[in-house]
Amino acid sequence: MIAVLTGGAVVGGEAFLSGCTSGDKQAATFTDQNIAFLDEVAETILPKTNTPGAKEAEVGKFMKIMVTDCYKERDQKEFLEGIGKLDEACKKMHGHGFMQATPEQRKELLISLDKDAKEHMKKKNEFEKLQDDLEKDALANRNTEFKKEEMPAHYFTMMKQLTLTGFFTSKVGSTQVLRHVAVPGKYEGCIPYKKGDRAWA
Repeated sequence: MIAVLTGGAVVGGEAFLSGCTSGDKQAATFTDQNIAFLDEVAETILPKTNTPGAKEAEVGKFMKIMVTDCYKERDQKEFLEGIGKLDEACKKMHGHGFMQATPEQRKELLISLDKDAKEHMKKKNEFEKLQDDLEKDALANRNTEFKKEEMPAHYFTMMKQLTLTGFFTSKVGSTQVLRHVAVPGKYEGCIPYKKGDRAWA
């Protein structure tokens, strides 16, 4: 679901499935200010309405854990540098940093970054396809020295993926936004849906 919403594979997905042990050393060190910043980014993506927002789910802390425990060293650096890049993009667009921006300015910025991230993802997919083709040719020619190159994901794609994952797997996200049954009963393969019904956790 997260991959579909963000237009590409979930960064660190393999590590998530294996218990979040990427095997890489910790390249990212987060400050309290970084976590507060990420909370505000997440809250802009999933703001509080008549249901809780991402900040109430402490998505900033979730991002820190997932990046340091599950991301490869290269992606950790890209993510942490992305905090600075996002703030600079806000200064360029609005004349001040993200933390000083109004909710409307934050939303405008993130919509722009989301477009950039989708364009980056298209280039990344094309690059990876080319690398796959080169690898096949190398194997066919018994070239054992060939090594596939990797193009990092856009920092905003990572932030958006972690926001969605962190929120909808949190207690508030799964019990107050999604419909949650703590102890499921019998299997029901077809449940009537009414417009406006919440999705199941």
